[in-house]
Amino acid sequence: MSDSKLMRGTMVLTAATFASKILGLIYIFPFTAIVGQTGIALYSYGYLPYTVLLSLATLGVPLAVSKFVSKYHALGDYRTGHKLFKSGLLFMSITGLLAFLLLYFAAPYLVPLIIEDPTDTKGNSFDDIVFTIRMVSVALIVVPIMSIIRGYFQGFQSMGPTAVSQVVEQIVRIVFILAVTFSIVQVMNGSVGLAVGFATFAAFVGALGGLTVLLVYWFKRKKHIHEQIEMSKVDHNLSLKSMYKELIAYALPLSFVGLAIPLYQLIDLFTFNNTLIGTIMSQEESETAFAVFSNTAHKIVLIPMALATALSITLLPTITKSYTTNDRELLQRQITQTYQIILFLTIPAAVGLSVLAYPAFGALYGVSDLEIGGFILRYYAPITLFFSLFAVTAAILQGMNKQKYAVLALGVGLLLKLVTNSWLLSIIGPLGGIYATYIGYTASIIVTVWAIGKFAEYSYTLIVKRTVLILLFAAVMAGGVSVVSIGMQTILPITTQLRAFPSLFVGIAVGAVIYLYLGYRSNLAGMVLGARFKFLNKKKQRQEG
Repeated sequence: MSDSKLMRGTMVLTAATFASKILGLIYIFPFTAIVGQTGIALYSYGYLPYTVLLSLATLGVPLAVSKFVSKYHALGDYRTGHKLFKSGLLFMSITGLLAFLLLYFAAPYLVPLIIEDPTDTKGNSFDDIVFTIRMVSVALIVVPIMSIIRGYFQGFQSMGPTAVSQVVEQIVRIVFILAVTFSIVQVMNGSVGLAVGFATFAAFVGALGGLTVLLVYWFKRKKHIHEQIEMSKVDHNLSLKSMYKELIAYALPLSFVGLAIPLYQLIDLFTFNNTLIGTIMSQEESETAFAVFSNTAHKIVLIPMALATALSITLLPTITKSYTTNDRELLQRQITQTYQIILFLTIPAAVGLSVLAYPAFGALYGVSDLEIGGFILRYYAPITLFFSLFAVTAAILQGMNKQKYAVLALGVGLLLKLVTNSWLLSIIGPLGGIYATYIGYTASIIVTVWAIGKFAEYSYTLIVKRTVLILLFAAVMAGGVSVVSIGMQTILPITTQLRAFPSLFVGIAVGAVIYLYLGYRSNLAGMVLGARFKFLNKKKQRQEG
């Protein structure tokens, strides 16, 4: 397959993944309006253990299978890849079934770990939590099978099946969630617990939609795939043990690092409510705070992270090539560019979101929980910088084949989060969970940044200078946005969801103008993004003029 076709396929898959994430963000706003923050908390109780178990059941299989199959195809051996695929389908079916049975039957035992005694009439009940966990567990039967089919297609450098199935899966899931919850709560006057349980069942319904797409592709291409297998020039005749050993070597680091955010949230799931309820808050208050922290505010902070990593991640395949060919000079430039893009985009986004926390939360989720929502978002917003830095530095280490240091970094961070979480929650309430996350991610980033410096022989002098300049510009921007935001809220107090939009939009516009003006005048924007957006490069414009 030509490089241009491979690049086009990769771009399609990246676009589909991004579209899927955006869809996964947008639906939470109407969903929250239907079920409320305690309903969102209940949704998280089911989804967080499901996400972790799903990752353990699939073990990074799509990328690992893709890498394995692609490697042997390049050697002219189509038979070995197909052998892994057939065996993998059976293996994924078994691990998916076991994961489903584990989560389904463990549900009653998980509830006391989430809320020791859920008796608050305004909070979620024991039965509601068990029902929600069991409803989402059914998806574990289908999703692992889907993951290995996606990986096999990607091994042929065919990204279309994965891209289309991802988008279809997400659309089907979201339509089902909104339709079923609206019908139960608004039309049939049913309970929020019942509605949320069926909302988590949407993971299974969406997976069926994605699997249907993959099966259509499979039956269309089955004949051609079998022809290629018959024409194989080589047969490495690997044993299943050898194949799985190689597959796991590819998969484990990818799987573990990808689990970073869910594992942090899992620690919060089992410590947040049990620390706060009865000592600092009622069950309803604690569940509302947990919903904001783990889901509604969390969804907002993922927006700038997605934008920043989408731009920087395009450099990562070239980092792999530079490191492999020992082109140190090019590797240094690529790492510098990656860091600069992340810092230039994410620092002002984190600062601006923190300043505009109350209008942002009010505009997206309404004003019924604005006090706690805006309060948590104000302190949680900067985490988007930490998420972005860890994701990208871990990816750089993977590109350099030093992924064990990314795994070590995550392990150190998780240990610190686990040790400090309950203690900080008991001292300062809901913000304790946020600060424990900062501590964990800071430690992880220190390890990954050190490892990149050591193994890429990378000097951070320029990045430190640029970071100081970006922080200075972000501080000026924050001052301007604060003045405008206070003025707007004096004129138009945030008493309804609609009234939050003017403060938010004006604040964003003022912040963008101030920051981009400073970035353009200093030519920082041109140095960081000039290769992508030539109009930002003042120096080049002067030379051409």
